[in-house]
Amino acid sequence: MPSTELFLAGTEDHDLRRLSEYREVGGYAALEKARAMEPQAVMGEITGATLRGRGGAGFPMGRKASLLAKNTGKPTYLVVNADESEPGAFKDRDVMGLTPHRLLEGCLITAHGIESTDVFIYIRGEYLHEYDVLVAALEEARTAALLGDVTIVIHRGAGAYICGEETGLLESLEGSRGQPRPRPPFPPVDGLYGAPTQINNVSTIALVPKILELGAGEFAKIGVPSAPGTAVFSLSGNVARPGNYERPLGTTLRELIYDLGGGVADGRELKAIIPGGSSVPVLTPDEIDTPMDYDSIQAAGSFFGSAAIMVIDDRVCMVQLALRAAQFYMHESCGKCTPCRVGTRWLVQLLTKIEVGEAERRDLDLLDDVCDKMLGKSLCALGDFAVYPVSSYLRKYRSEFEAHLGGAGCPLAGISPIEGIFAPVSQHAGHAEVAHVV
Repeated sequence: MPSTELFLAGTEDHDLRRLSEYREVGGYAALEKARAMEPQAVMGEITGATLRGRGGAGFPMGRKASLLAKNTGKPTYLVVNADESEPGAFKDRDVMGLTPHRLLEGCLITAHGIESTDVFIYIRGEYLHEYDVLVAALEEARTAALLGDVTIVIHRGAGAYICGEETGLLESLEGSRGQPRPRPPFPPVDGLYGAPTQINNVSTIALVPKILELGAGEFAKIGVPSAPGTAVFSLSGNVARPGNYERPLGTTLRELIYDLGGGVADGRELKAIIPGGSSVPVLTPDEIDTPMDYDSIQAAGSFFGSAAIMVIDDRVCMVQLALRAAQFYMHESCGKCTPCRVGTRWLVQLLTKIEVGEAERRDLDLLDDVCDKMLGKSLCALGDFAVYPVSSYLRKYRSEFEAHLGGAGCPLAGISPIEGIFAPVSQHAGHAEVAHVV
């Protein structure tokens, strides 16, 4: 079986930010191999490897490329989504900061495969260091004449979560306000500047050189048959050794949290696991043996998401955690559609009312009803992302929500480590405003 270190291979012994050292570990050999192949053959390798998108949805990269409109008389664009803004996610940060040439090589191979000469990397505005690293690596590659006829543009965002949504990203890249577009048409037909556009996550593109190096058959031996390869798992929260860990897909949550992360910090008990970033449904401790791959985690009732595993210990108030998530999504909603713009505010108001002990049992039913009215109704997935944590916390930890009712207030007041820590929005939703809504 080939090495299970793909993204971060060579980073322990070499400074892969430098072209000379990246070449020492075989860097850009896959590009040379790809350019000697027909574009269709390159995409055939990627399709044969069953490379699924590492950005969250897990859609196969080769299948997405097959949807690109042909013979339109317009250029074909490749857009790399480096707007990593999901709370708990920081895998792409390491990929860009430690192996920038691997990302650039993946861009050039993919550009050849889809017959594109224009690549745009849209990077999160807060990633100042990673931006500088990428710019320096791009200049090295350009000076070494590795780009060929391809132009690569690194574009900095302005710090809006909504620009992680692919059509919101395209709007921002074109110079407009970052808001999602109605679909159809979809980006492979009508994307950047109205032209066919392939959009992939950083971690998806960074795997492409390894597929060309190993071959689809060898790559498929890593991980699970439905999702070969590795992922960089971001461990955070109440875990002893937080950080990024690269492991094959199918690695269990138990191995990631306890064997790699050292278990729950301070010897506390595990209370909850958020397996894919703040936007996915929560899992309970008895689901800790769930394998982290797209199909297994979905069968458990959650999503692989951004492979950001957040560990929650027994001191954390789940109502506070739900409120914290809801405030973030309310703040980041672009406001274009009513279910998300209004619904996220209702979630915040109801959760605030519950947390301070002013809610009644009917408010829990109303909270559940608001979640149901929002789910699947918004223009993009942000409305769903606001619902998933709240509805799953309410369903799986309802007794904790009930403990807040009737003036009791939070049973973990003064104990919960996230008490009083919220997204950057007003803390004064106003009890009168809540009363008006309900």
